[in-house]
Amino acid sequence: MKLLRAKLDWILLPMIGFGAAIAIWQILSVTVCKELPSPWRTWLESREYILKPFEKRGEMDQGILRFTWYSLILVAKGYALALLVGTPIGFLLGLSVVFTRIFDPIIQVLRPVSPLAWLPLGLVLFLGAGKQASELGALFTIAVCAMWPTVLNTAVGVRAIPQDYLNVARVLKLSRTKTFVKVLIPATLPYMFTGFRLSLGIAWLVIVAAEMLTGRPGVGGFLWQEYNALNYAHIILCILTIGFVGFALDRLMSVVERRFKTA
Repeated sequence: MKLLRAKLDWILLPMIGFGAAIAIWQILSVTVCKELPSPWRTWLESREYILKPFEKRGEMDQGILRFTWYSLILVAKGYALALLVGTPIGFLLGLSVVFTRIFDPIIQVLRPVSPLAWLPLGLVLFLGAGKQASELGALFTIAVCAMWPTVLNTAVGVRAIPQDYLNVARVLKLSRTKTFVKVLIPATLPYMFTGFRLSLGIAWLVIVAAEMLTGRPGVGGFLWQEYNALNYAHIILCILTIGFVGFALDRLMSVVERRFKTA
């Protein structure tokens, strides 16, 4: 009975929350802002993009899941690059005091820079790449903006390793490679996954800005096009898509994290 009640709570309570949000949305569209499309009007104007999610009618006139797929591919590439660069830097910061003193100030200066500032630099760096300049610039921006949580959390995780673990490795005369694989990585993994989840969220946020500025087909590019066309229903569709996809990515990462912890 308790298990059934818990499952009902997991379904019923979120439905109540979504219902309340839709009700507030409806009230705002009627009273506060008449330009804001109501939930029903948003559905009517957006249903072709939802009911035919993978249809391609033109470069910037496609189903919403097709746009989402374009965005996810770019995010996956940039996110992978962020982890490949950020994780080793995090370990170096955690293991070496000298490396930290040299590079930590630079990291703290670069970390708060907005993606809107990084993207023009990325486009300039890859100016000679021709048609691929916008994609490479977007990848550069995603990687640079998304890697900082991975860098910082990995470094904190390495510093938090109990000294007893390292002492045992010395007593067992483990090589540096085995100490790294058998001690450092397992002990740091919870911190690393916290950084990975935060980095994934930032990567998904950055893709919207990158597509808006480069005009690439994707959720962000479609949002910017509909904003210029003053189609507010489609803007809301894009916002909801971005939110639900971000939620799904975070849940997916939590599943991967649990698998690694139980492995």
